[in-house]
Amino acid sequence: MTMPSRFERAGLALAVLGVAAPSASAPLDYDLSRPLRLLWSLLVAVMTLLPLPAGAAGDGPTVFRPEYAPAPADNPLKGFVPYAGRGKEFPHSLEFQYLPLAALMSGPATFEWAPLERLLDDVAARGCQAVFRVYLEYPRKPSGVPKYLLEAGLTLRAWTNTNTQPLPPALDHTPDYEDPRLRAALTNFIAALGARYDGDPRLGFITAGLLGTWGEWHCHPHTEWFASKTVQAEVMDAYEAAFRRTPVLLRYPAGESDYAHAANHRRNFGYHDDSFGWATLETGRKQDSWFYLAALRQAGPTAMERWRTAPIGGEIRPELWPCLWKESGCKEGQDFARCVTETHATWLMDTSTSKPMPPGERDRAEAAARSLGYEFQVLEASAAFRGRELQVSVTITNCGVAPFYADWPVQLVVRAATGQERVADVPIALRQLLPAAAATGKVSLNLTPDVTGDVELALRVPHPLKGGKPLRFANRGGSAASTGELVLGRLPGR
Repeated sequence: MTMPSRFERAGLALAVLGVAAPSASAPLDYDLSRPLRLLWSLLVAVMTLLPLPAGAAGDGPTVFRPEYAPAPADNPLKGFVPYAGRGKEFPHSLEFQYLPLAALMSGPATFEWAPLERLLDDVAARGCQAVFRVYLEYPRKPSGVPKYLLEAGLTLRAWTNTNTQPLPPALDHTPDYEDPRLRAALTNFIAALGARYDGDPRLGFITAGLLGTWGEWHCHPHTEWFASKTVQAEVMDAYEAAFRRTPVLLRYPAGESDYAHAANHRRNFGYHDDSFGWATLETGRKQDSWFYLAALRQAGPTAMERWRTAPIGGEIRPELWPCLWKESGCKEGQDFARCVTETHATWLMDTSTSKPMPPGERDRAEAAARSLGYEFQVLEASAAFRGRELQVSVTITNCGVAPFYADWPVQLVVRAATGQERVADVPIALRQLLPAAAATGKVSLNLTPDVTGDVELALRVPHPLKGGKPLRFANRGGSAASTGELVLGRLPGR
C-alpha cells in the first residue's frame, strides 16, 4: 500500500477539522480566508517536519525509524559486576574474581592455568565474560607469592593492615618488590598470560594487579614498602607487550611528576577507580588529591581524555553498598550520576546487587547499571530495491557515556519469505562511536532470482563468545533477548 504524501497528510488533518484542503496543483488559488491559509501553512510545515511512520515507503525507499527505549542492564562489556557466581539476582554480563599468583605459577617459567581456566569456563557458562585480578598480597588471606620464590628466600613483611574498612584490621604479607627474582617472575608471568589469553572471548577486561595490597598499586600506610617506579614501569612494559586486544586497566592515573606512581598518562591502559562514588569527584582539598578525578587531572590532558580509547572501570566503595539504591540514598559519599558522567565509567563492581532487592531499590540499581558505558540506538534505516540489488542504509548513535571498546561487527540480516537468509557487514565501527555521535553505513546485496516475496530486515552485533549475552539496541520493540537481533520491518519483494 502506498503511503500518503506529507501534503496529503496535511489535507487529511484539515478534513478532520471539517475544512476542505487546497489541491496539490494550485493550493494558492483555493478560496480560503486568511486564518485558514495560515492554518494550512502551519499544517504543511508540521507534516514536513514529522517523520514518516516506521516502515513507511513514502515516495522513495522504505524508511524504518524504530523508537528509542532503554537498552537492558546486562548488555555485554558494561554494567555492574558481581563476584563470579554470586550475581544470580541481578542482570549482568561481567563477573569478577581475584586469583593469587601462587595458584598460577610454580616456577620461573612454569605455569598452572587450570584455576584460571575453571574461572573462565564457569563464567562463560552463564553467558558472561570475566574480569580478573592477580594478587601477591591480600589482607586476611595467605600470601599470593609463588611457593618457589618463598623457598628461595624472598622477603615477606608480615604486618597488621588497618586500611581495611569497613572490615576489621587483618594480617597482610608484603613481599620485597625490588627483589630481582620477583621482578623476573612478574614479567615472565605477564608475557605467558598474554600469549595464552589475549583476545580470549571469555575475557572482558583485566585489571593489572600484582603490585600492592589487593593488587591495587599501594601499600598504604607503608608507602615505603611499595614497588619503586622502576618496578612499576617493568610491569607496565610487560602488559603493553603482551596484550593488544584485551583491555588492561590500572588503578591510578599518573603523570611525570607523580610522587608515588610511574608515569602512565601516555600508555594505552584504562583506569579503574576502586573507591567509586566515595573518592571520585574533585573536592579542591589538598588531602583529597588522590581522589580519582583529581589524580586524573594532575596526570594531564592526555590522561583526562583516556576514556575515549580505553575503558574506565572500578568498584563502588563498600561503605555505600547498604544504602546507595535506597530511596533515601546515602548520607555519605558523592553523587553517583555525576561520578558516572564525569568519569565515563563503563563497568563497576557492586556487591550490593548480589542479593535480593526490594522492587524500588532494584529499579534504581538497574537504571544506574544501564547508565554506564555505551548504549546504541538505531536512529533510522532505509531500504530500496534497484532491480535485484537491495540497497540498505543504517544510522546508529551512541546514547551512552562511553565508547564500546571492542571491534564487534554490525550485521544486516535479510530473510526472505522463501526461507533464504543473507548476512552482510554494515560498515559502522562501533568502537569509534563516542557519546552523542552517530554513524551511517551503507550496504548492497544482490538477491538471487529465487528470492521472491517480502523480505524481513534485521540488525545484530554478534558476540564472539558462543552463548554470550547478546548486544541489544536501545529501541522499542527491542532486540530479541536470545540473539540480539533488532527486527526493522518488512520490505515488499521483487
